[in-house]
Amino acid sequence: MDIKKIYKIKGFKYIVATVAFLIIILFIDTNNLLVSHRLNRQVKALHAEELELKQAIVADSIAAADLLNNPDAIEHYGRENYYMKRPNEDIFVVR
Repeated sequence: MDIKKIYKIKGFKYIVATVAFLIIILFIDTNNLLVSHRLNRQVKALHAEELELKQAIVADSIAAADLLNNPDAIEHYGRENYYMKRPNEDIFVVR
């Protein structure tokens, strides 16, 4: 055998082993690149949802405090959500 052929074969083994390793890590393993990417997107979506829910909690807390302290706000809430009315007043609900 020629020495150059031996070096080529050894180098080829390393290249094949490296490619096989990359294929296993990127596609076949249970924690592969595709799963990791999907989980990262899901985490980002959940963080965005968490931010929206925190903002909704703040808005609801402000509205609840307003309802506890402001009689006009109580009347406004009752008229909008429960269709309450004053005497001598008609309400038309349009859907």
